[in-house]
Amino acid sequence: MNLDIETPSIFQETLAPPGTRLAGWAALVHALSIQAPVRNPSCVSEKHVSGSRRNENNWVVFDKRYWSGDNFECHLTFALRHEALDLLILKRICAAVAPAIIEDLVRATPTGTVARRIWFFYEFLTGRPLRLPDAPGNLTAIDLLPSDAYFTGKATLSKRHRVRDNLLGTAAFCPVIRKTKALEEFVGLSLSDRARKIIGQVGARLIARAASFMLLADSRASFEIEGERPPRNRLERWGRAVSQAGKNALSMDEIARLHGVLIEDRRFVQVGLRPDGVFLGERDSDNNPLPEFIGARPENLSELMEGLLDANRRMGRDGLDPVLQAAATAFGFVYIHPLQDGNGRLHRYLFHHILADRKFTPPGMVFPVSSVIFDRIDEYQKILQNHSRPLMEFIEWRGTASGNVEGLNQTADLYRYFDCTDAAEFLYACVRHTVEHDLPGEIDYLQKNDAAIRHITDLVEMPDQVAQSLILFVRQNQGTLPTKRRKKEFELLTDEEVASLEQIIRDEFEGLGEQPGH
Repeated sequence: MNLDIETPSIFQETLAPPGTRLAGWAALVHALSIQAPVRNPSCVSEKHVSGSRRNENNWVVFDKRYWSGDNFECHLTFALRHEALDLLILKRICAAVAPAIIEDLVRATPTGTVARRIWFFYEFLTGRPLRLPDAPGNLTAIDLLPSDAYFTGKATLSKRHRVRDNLLGTAAFCPVIRKTKALEEFVGLSLSDRARKIIGQVGARLIARAASFMLLADSRASFEIEGERPPRNRLERWGRAVSQAGKNALSMDEIARLHGVLIEDRRFVQVGLRPDGVFLGERDSDNNPLPEFIGARPENLSELMEGLLDANRRMGRDGLDPVLQAAATAFGFVYIHPLQDGNGRLHRYLFHHILADRKFTPPGMVFPVSSVIFDRIDEYQKILQNHSRPLMEFIEWRGTASGNVEGLNQTADLYRYFDCTDAAEFLYACVRHTVEHDLPGEIDYLQKNDAAIRHITDLVEMPDQVAQSLILFVRQNQGTLPTKRRKKEFELLTDEEVASLEQIIRDEFEGLGEQPGH
């Protein structure tokens, strides 16, 4: 199937490098008018490229030797060999071409590795069998995804194609995580073992207190990310739910239960899957929506969520690294945006659920991931926007009389398949920070705080609660007791006692900044 592609000067709103031709996904999307974003388009130069390829703006420019022809098979083969797997584009390509084209491609090289992968993907993504006999039983089976380039699940042999399916999900929902240097290094850190080693060196009572403070910090930060400052009772109720993470199997009933814990006043929010559209963005002066992102259509939510839950179970059974599983499931959830309200907080809860379920976090402990996210809010929002913004061009919608949005075209596949690599790197960096800084920092703070209280009460007999207030006031005032507090709560102390107590606090907390939750 010849494509006869004339490379445009502008492809999906980006300038193509001069002296190049579209290749791989970009060529196929352009030639077949595929409705999907190409996030890092490829092109082949008319000249030699030092090192065989280079990055130029958002493009990957390949040496001229990579050009093998301008037909369908050449570009699809190029994409599967040299570009990151994009299941959204691949599914829409399969829908755009006649089955006979794929059949001819496979018949041309029936034992070829690329041909068999294309054959498997076509039937996997479309659910339609091609008119081809099964591959010979003595043919050596191949992995669908190369394990040196992707994090994979346990391989399941498809005898028909002689291909081992090692995807992370199913046709209903399937994330992809590339094996980057950063992720391989994160996995090699064995952060779960590090956390257990830190805890093993400290008494159970101190660990319980540290866990309590870290839980409160995470719960508070998760609301602050949404721009909310809930009353203490609501914060504590949500904290109790988070503290139970991993105890119940993840299901739609469990998600509905958690949503009910989060949404106390249900007069304006329906608990569970939403019955209408949802968007993130602003409104104009007439209350018309100005969406930056639109969630999946309500009629697709049940299927998408069941697909997500099935994929999550598969990743757990297959032993995928827990942090990678948490990233794939939690970010997949927030992209689908299945609830009327609370999607962001449930999304961050899923981090805790999966890390606890997979025994990555020590029992009774919650890593304050939301606190780290709040400190890196710009990076977090960039991760979300980099995924969602390119999809908006392919979502047709209109405003409703109630000021909401209504999707007009079929968009389920936009939420079904996604590359989770950047999100996984971000989450792993947050988890690393909690293990290497927050957890030991919290323990160190409590140890210093306990020592300060002992020394304070040795010098001046006072209740621990009063001593704790003294520590707080002195630390907040850079090592000295504020004059207002000196004249009020601590007017009975002598100047000599105040000076000694200030010195005790400075000595214990020297070089230690304020800890989250204190």
